[in-house]
Amino acid sequence: MNWLLSLIDRVTERRVRQAAHVHGRRSFVTRLGTALVGGAILPMLPFDRSGQFGSAMAAGASGGSKTKTPDNSPDATQCEYWRYCAIDGFLCTCCGGTLTQCPPGTEASKVSWVGTCLNPQDGRHYLISYNDCCGKGSCGECLCNNNERERPGYRLGVHNDINWCMANTSSMFHCTTALIVGVA
Repeated sequence: MNWLLSLIDRVTERRVRQAAHVHGRRSFVTRLGTALVGGAILPMLPFDRSGQFGSAMAAGASGGSKTKTPDNSPDATQCEYWRYCAIDGFLCTCCGGTLTQCPPGTEASKVSWVGTCLNPQDGRHYLISYNDCCGKGSCGECLCNNNERERPGYRLGVHNDINWCMANTSSMFHCTTALIVGVA
């Protein structure tokens, strides 16, 4: 029986040493960390909110009143406004907020998606960060679903059909802002 245990010990030691020569400690720690964090993060990913739009459109949430915004654009309450090329949600300009600020009683999402939109006035492309405002129920005004250059759901940073409020204390989605974060 001892010879069998000795054989198992030698074979195991040889295999472990071969694995150590091929794979370093960092590789093992990386794989272990990915397995541990991947298992913990996946249940917390944002969820798809695209199913809300059928009921919002049926309720007639496609219009809005024209108001001046911080950049003095009279059409910032319309889906055709240039900053909204990749937006998916209710416009905060119709919900008590502005292009860049959430309405009172809500807070900006801690994570967002980014789009690249062409400003027809100066012919330049800008990086637009779309931040959901969280903490109240859906605004229900000025629904826009523009999907210019949207990517599949597995590329979350460029996918707009997600409730980005999941990272906040309150996961209730209210509306979406469109902040210029850079020039493309």
